[in-house]
Amino acid sequence: MQIFDSFKSTINQSLDLFLGHKIVIKREDLIHPRVSGNKFRKLKYIFQEIKEKEVSALLTFGGAFSNHLAATAYAGKNNGVHTIGIVRGDEWERKINESATLNYCVTQGMELHCVSRDIYTQKEQAPIVSKLMNKMLGLRIIPEGGTEPLAVKGCLEILESEDHDFDVICSSVGTGGTLAGLVNSSNYNQNLIGFNALNNTEIVQTIEELTNKNNWFIENGYTFGGYAKIKPNLISFMNDFYQQYKIPLDPIYTGKMVFGIFDLIKKNKWPWGKKILIIHTGGLQGLQGMNTQLQKKGHPTILYG
Repeated sequence: MQIFDSFKSTINQSLDLFLGHKIVIKREDLIHPRVSGNKFRKLKYIFQEIKEKEVSALLTFGGAFSNHLAATAYAGKNNGVHTIGIVRGDEWERKINESATLNYCVTQGMELHCVSRDIYTQKEQAPIVSKLMNKMLGLRIIPEGGTEPLAVKGCLEILESEDHDFDVICSSVGTGGTLAGLVNSSNYNQNLIGFNALNNTEIVQTIEELTNKNNWFIENGYTFGGYAKIKPNLISFMNDFYQQYKIPLDPIYTGKMVFGIFDLIKKNKWPWGKKILIIHTGGLQGLQGMNTQLQKKGHPTILYG
C-alpha cells in the first residue's frame, strides 16, 4: 500500500483572467509519477480492500493506450498482486511493441489478453473472463476505467475545503466515477460540468446511480468524434496552451475538456459561473503512443509528448 499511503499534495494553478472568468486548474496529474490523477483516487480504496482480503490476482479492462491499465499494472506490481488486462482489439496481440502503454504493462508483470471489440463489449461476461475466473478462484475484477463504489469513495477526496469557493467545477468524463465523486463532495450551490470524452449515451444513468445530487450537467459537444478520436485543431490548442501556461494536457480527456471550456466562453455560451475550477485528471502516460499514431496519419503531433 506504500504508493497510496504517501503522495504529493495537489496544487491549484491559476491561469490568466479569460474574458472575465477566473480559471484555476487543480493539478491532480502531479500526485504520483506512475499512478496519477483520478487513477490514483480510484484505485486507492480498491487496493486497500485487496490487501485486507488478501486477494492475489485482479483483472480489469482497457484499450491499447489505457491510463487505467498502466496504473493498475504498476499498483499491482508494487503491492504483490498479479494483474490481468483484457485489451480492446485483438490486433494488438501481434503488435504490443507499437503501444508504449501495453509495453509498460508487460514490464510491470501484467498478463495481457487482446480480444476482438465484440468480445470486449461483453466485459465480465466474456468467455475469456469466465475461463480466467474458473482458473483463479477469488479473482478480483475491477470494471473498465475503475468506476465502482470504492472508486467513487476515492474521488470524494479530490476536492478540498478551499475548492468550495468556486462557482463551477469541471471534469472530463469517461466511465463517470470521477464526476460522481466530485458531485458527492461538492456544495449544493456549485455547478459540476462533466465533459464527455466519448459518445456514451448511458453516462447520465451511470452518474445518477452513483450520486444523490442534481447539481451536475453533461456536456457532449466536445467528444471530437468519440473516444480517442482527435482532430488537428485540438492538438494545436493543446500545444498553444502548453506554450502559454506550461501545463500539459492529454488529448483523450483533459485536452477536450479545456478546449470546450475556452470555446464555450468565447462563444458566450457559458452560463455556469465565472469562478471555474478545472480538475486535471492526469492521463499523460499515453502521449508517446498517441504521437506515434498521429505521425502515422500525417497529423500534427503533441510537442511536449
